[in-house]
Amino acid sequence: MSSKVAPLASPISAAPFDHIAETYDAIFTDSLIGRAQRDSVWLELDRCFRPGQRILELNCGTGEDAVHAAERGVGVLACDAAPRMIEVARRRLHSLRSGIRPEFRVLATERISLLEGEGPFDGVFSNFGGLNCVEDLSAVARDLARLLVPGATALLCMLGRSAAWEIAWYLAQGKPRKALRRFQGGGSIARLTEGVTVRVHYPSVRAMSQLFAPQFRLIGLKGVGVTVPPSYVETLARRFPRVLLTLKQLDGWVSGLPVLRSLADHVLFEFKRLKR
Repeated sequence: MSSKVAPLASPISAAPFDHIAETYDAIFTDSLIGRAQRDSVWLELDRCFRPGQRILELNCGTGEDAVHAAERGVGVLACDAAPRMIEVARRRLHSLRSGIRPEFRVLATERISLLEGEGPFDGVFSNFGGLNCVEDLSAVARDLARLLVPGATALLCMLGRSAAWEIAWYLAQGKPRKALRRFQGGGSIARLTEGVTVRVHYPSVRAMSQLFAPQFRLIGLKGVGVTVPPSYVETLARRFPRVLLTLKQLDGWVSGLPVLRSLADHVLFEFKRLKR
């Protein structure tokens, strides 16, 4: 699961992902599985947003996606609720090879209405489950509608509801409750580290369409991790890298198929901001 999810209230920290900010890149960004899934998302990121545009990124984590977009000439205002994640993201600016510099800011998704005076933006992007823990996505949609130009793209990568890999993996370990956790009403609790948890929701495609209506219309779906496994299978991926490469290639072939894309670890939603 990505770092980009909103937290439960916690006695330890108001931003639970602060606790894994220094290790997150090693665990996911630089892992074989993390890179395979991110490459799939970047294909769509590069297609949707052009050099010279300015976009908003929600739940930017350690800034990997923002730097990638900036190196292609896309302006990015990248926000995350976790101050330590933003600290790590700002370090990336030292290695920025070319392009414009993204701006990193500590700001929770639930407070993006504060950016209204800084728009409008040409699009919005959120990667790897950042929106899965937002309690009121319809409010986020309304806020985004005020921040985006008509016709803008909202490219949102979220944890899928029916992850075939996850179901098979945990059933094989005799953990049916964990295998079916994405179907639980009210979401499930995910443990980040000792004493630090987040609540994760898994809205269906239909629910997402309804939550973002009437300001947005769903125009595209892509599965990210249909055949590529979730990040917690990294140990096997490193033992069998050629198998992972084959699975990555297969993922590219099946990621757009109507039935199979809904079985992915993540689902990439492409919404269009409707004209008023």
